[in-house]
Amino acid sequence: MTETLDRPLEHPAGVLPYGAHARGVDHLDLLEAHAIFVMREVAAECRAPVLLCSGGKDSAVLLRLAEKAFRPGRFPFPVLHVDTGHNFPEVIAFRDRRLHELGERLIVASVQASIDQGRVADPGACGSRNRLQSVALLDAIDEHRFDACFGGARRDEDKARAKERVLSFRDDRGRWDPKRQRPELWHLYSGQLLPGEHLRAFPLSDWTELDVWQYVAREAIDLPSIYFAHSRRVIERDGMLLAVSPWVQPRPGERVSEQTVRFRTVGDATCTGAVASEASTLEQIIAETAASRISERGATRADDRFSESAMEDRKREGYF
Repeated sequence: MTETLDRPLEHPAGVLPYGAHARGVDHLDLLEAHAIFVMREVAAECRAPVLLCSGGKDSAVLLRLAEKAFRPGRFPFPVLHVDTGHNFPEVIAFRDRRLHELGERLIVASVQASIDQGRVADPGACGSRNRLQSVALLDAIDEHRFDACFGGARRDEDKARAKERVLSFRDDRGRWDPKRQRPELWHLYSGQLLPGEHLRAFPLSDWTELDVWQYVAREAIDLPSIYFAHSRRVIERDGMLLAVSPWVQPRPGERVSEQTVRFRTVGDATCTGAVASEASTLEQIIAETAASRISERGATRADDRFSESAMEDRKREGYF
């Protein structure tokens, strides 16, 4: 997969050379053009790709980019959600509504099914299932024989994400070895796979959280209501505001309060915190994001906040 400097990228505003700073072309145009290029090249080169979708903002952006890359035809791949079973209902409702609107095929890989089959140990009713997603994902890849997975990971999310390339290669057991990454100088990509390998492709690698929100605003992308300020019953735990749910209940000494919050990221409800916020519009969220000095995962994901190697350890096990 090779993108050369003299090969123009298609863009809704016209044909633009990558890196051009023509009048009327901003950094979002360039990020979009490169992401579309990555999606088209992986779809063309790989036999059975799939697009991973959590129902969050990055997934929503990926779906919009896939529309721009492949419409008016159908996506040349299905959409896969790894379902922990501990989901925010607003996110699942958005996922189902959006995929219905697009008319694309949704595959759900269930962590609960992995538990029922004895593939992973049940962490209990209130235990985090975030780490258990790796087994469900790898089983789905094996069952459907996927050789490439598009994901919405960005380098600014976490130190381990920052070490990963646009194309991340996994061995026959789904493991990631940062020492075996391939160079990607000048956007030159090598997508050749060895027997049993598959790759993860990250079209949003070079995007920031602020870029995502600015793109959401520009494209008028629909998102789950959970991203906007709303009143919610929460518990303060380990410096985070966890939403009260069937899987998050007050412990001795903890108090439930009603607060105005929003979520910067979505995930397993047992380890995904909200932030106190009055930002109820895209403009307000963009301003709040621009002023933040803490990444969304560092601020609101319990499984990443207390261990510098947590994400990298999970990725070595096959985590997205």
